[in-house]
Amino acid sequence: MTAQISTLGELLSAAGTQWRAYDIGRRITKLDKKQFAQIESTSTPYPYPLAGHAFLAIQFWDNNATLDPYVWFLKFPLDEQSKLVAASRDHFANMVVEALGTEITGEQAQGKLDNNPYVFTPNANKLAAFNALLKREINRPASQYYEYAEHYFAGNLPEDAWQTLAVQGLADFAFRLDHGKNAEHLNASWSSLPMPVKQPLSAMLEHVAGNTQFSELLYKDCITALKNKQLDVLICNLRALSASKAQGLLLQTVDQILADELANEADVLLTLTGRCWSAFREQSRLFILLDKAAHNTQVDGLFTSIFADLVAIPSLRPHVLSILRAENRSETLSRAIGRLFS
Repeated sequence: MTAQISTLGELLSAAGTQWRAYDIGRRITKLDKKQFAQIESTSTPYPYPLAGHAFLAIQFWDNNATLDPYVWFLKFPLDEQSKLVAASRDHFANMVVEALGTEITGEQAQGKLDNNPYVFTPNANKLAAFNALLKREINRPASQYYEYAEHYFAGNLPEDAWQTLAVQGLADFAFRLDHGKNAEHLNASWSSLPMPVKQPLSAMLEHVAGNTQFSELLYKDCITALKNKQLDVLICNLRALSASKAQGLLLQTVDQILADELANEADVLLTLTGRCWSAFREQSRLFILLDKAAHNTQVDGLFTSIFADLVAIPSLRPHVLSILRAENRSETLSRAIGRLFS
């Protein structure tokens, strides 16, 4: 790292690029440049840590380029306060400068960072979702699979057409619900979708703030799934609802789930923790979640995993730590907390 370049933001700007940063670990979320600068300076913790790391997508492009932007998918370690380990960032930037100088766009950059230890490949669902988002943000056409998905949800294809739907087509559809009658068609078809469609589609919708009408439908379907003890259906609906702007509906849904015996299931607890973390700023709701996790015997180390995940999130950390001092804990929760320090 040179004296002139001390952050990724400076590196990207020195290369003459325009750029954007996103968290891609939990929900795909844009990080504004002021926030990103504070993260890089370690003056503020990373807002969405996952497994002790920041998972970033850096989108950048040359001002004179007409091609699609370049993207770096980067994974950097965080310290115990969820702040960026600057040495790792510096190491990555040094490797970029050594390999590419400041010529980070163009053909000469292709493949130069393939073996970089900080570069990672998102899973197929996350990659499809990010690609769909990127195409929207730069006003480029959706993928070749989008039109087929659009026809499927409009009911213009045979019932078994779901078998030839592409994950990228589902992602493009999810990120273009404001196009034509897409939102209307999704509302009409959602409850009857086959699970092989609903599951990957819910993985896309967890990055999309759906409208209130769709959120109300998801809430009702969650309640029905609880009554019918349909674990997979419940999880799909919860994932699809998790990014909704209708936070009141989301909180009602979380409360209904926590009051049901399905909340004892490890997959439900992990979905609540991983997708609906904002709901647990409320102390009583957080207390119930941790107590459920402590009582779970299906998965070894589940409580430890959930506690570590939630306590690392800066907005939740003080609430999680306060549970350590709570006096009205169950014996099982107290023992689980004790094991954290043994």
